[in-house]
Amino acid sequence: EKFKTLKNEGNDFVKKGKYEEAVNKYSECMKLNTEECTIYTNRALCYLKLYKYEEAKQDCDHVLQIEDSNIKAFYRRALAYKGLQVRKKNMAGI
Repeated sequence: EKFKTLKNEGNDFVKKGKYEEAVNKYSECMKLNTEECTIYTNRALCYLKLYKYEEAKQDCDHVLQIEDSNIKAFYRRALAYKGLQVRKKNMAGI
């Protein structure tokens, strides 16, 4: 029950564009249940919005270990890899 409440609060923060707050709520959820894949893909989305590509990739990797056909996890991991590549190119150009 507490899990559901936290998840909904996290989702509401995402809708408002408050990604840091959403990450905190989803992280709280994970303390209660580590098997719920949507929490990880939701948090990965927040990390992408915050340009935290490595964290997003890790959340997606976790989901894919549990559920190897999770489309959202594949897609968001691809976005994370893309973000990491762009960052690497930008660093090289400095």
